[in-house]
Amino acid sequence: MPRHHIDRGVIVTKVFVNLPTSDLERAKAFYTALGCEISPQFTDENAACIVWSDDIYFMVLKREFFATFTDKPIADPHEVAQVSVAFSRDSREEVDAILEKGLAAGGAEPKPAQDYGFMYSRDLDDPDGNSLGFLYMTPEAVENGPDHVADHAASA
Repeated sequence: MPRHHIDRGVIVTKVFVNLPTSDLERAKAFYTALGCEISPQFTDENAACIVWSDDIYFMVLKREFFATFTDKPIADPHEVAQVSVAFSRDSREEVDAILEKGLAAGGAEPKPAQDYGFMYSRDLDDPDGNSLGFLYMTPEAVENGPDHVADHAASA
């Protein structure tokens, strides 16, 4: 699998996010419930390659195996937030739909939805406590930034 490719003149890098899990089969079931696929050629008894898109992958690794890649202690994601990965969706309804799938598959919503007018977001913790965010941003905010949307709304 190539490390990057060029799309419309921009170099696109493949992103691999490594996450610890205490239960590999549970993690695989959770992420496939969200609509992800498992890449069998990069999955074994210690890790699973979760395919989000052609360029974004999660390597979900058993905690013991994850620990072989670093000398640092492995944090318990139920207790410590080290990173939160966020994914855009095409509508508020898509944000709500993926949250419902995640909650039904054993995830937890750590706080209420956040609605800023130009952006709607919800957080989802996987069963291991790893934090995921899903958000929808209006096309105007994507194009011009949130300040422009707020300025335009105030002048209307």
